[in-house]
Amino acid sequence: MLKDVTLGQYLPGNTLLHKTDPRMKLIITVLFIVSVFVASNLYALLALLAFSVILIFVSKLSPKIVFRGLKPIIFIVIFTSVVSIFWKKGENLLFSFWKIEIYEEGIMYALMIALRIIVLIMGTNVLLSYTTSPIALTDGLEQLLSPLKKIKIPVHDFSMIMTIALRFIPTLIEETDRIMSAQRSRGADFSTGSLIKRAKALIPIFIPLFASLIRRADELAVAMECRCYVGDNGRTSMNKLKYSARDFIVLFVMIAVGVGVFFIGKYTGGPKF
Repeated sequence: MLKDVTLGQYLPGNTLLHKTDPRMKLIITVLFIVSVFVASNLYALLALLAFSVILIFVSKLSPKIVFRGLKPIIFIVIFTSVVSIFWKKGENLLFSFWKIEIYEEGIMYALMIALRIIVLIMGTNVLLSYTTSPIALTDGLEQLLSPLKKIKIPVHDFSMIMTIALRFIPTLIEETDRIMSAQRSRGADFSTGSLIKRAKALIPIFIPLFASLIRRADELAVAMECRCYVGDNGRTSMNKLKYSARDFIVLFVMIAVGVGVFFIGKYTGGPKF
């Protein structure tokens, strides 16, 4: 399961999405998220799902890697969907037992909730995480938020913290997997027994994991000090970001998709949120 977590991983490429300015990718990612929440019925969500699949092929990413990244959220999707089935009431009663009632509207509502989560994770990963390097993401986020420096907000520090956190997610997963493998070789069992027993079996992992994280953080701090890192003071960028016609074409496409999703949700039938 740990190996299925792909958040924070950058997959190099030479496609349209890879070449898009990181500032523009941050903007279109926000627009995509807004579009996901604007989608008000099943058809609108299916349109966004189709758009996400198109993005996978445009960016020439392996569908296997993208869909593998959805495995860690399967439990969340299932749990949220099951709760939604019993939460949503309607007119078409399908099943009733004691105080438990299941309506056709509840099943459709659960389906749309699950689809919304899947589309949200898939689209944002493709638009931002998989196609943007951590360095480009830092530069783009810092320059996009640079107007906030006028009101004394530490934009550079915020951007650096966010990027380091994303960069260390794969490292954290790799370290956890290594410690668990070492514990298994010593007879530890993480997959059998009751939930409480399995939770207790994870306790010996936390101490070496936290020790390793503290050591890595200390090594990173020393490395940054050795390179005379002083934050934003007097700092210049090696790569100057410039918008191109390609970036505005991508923005126009994303706006068109958002407007299309809005009208699909407004003027088509089907279950609505």
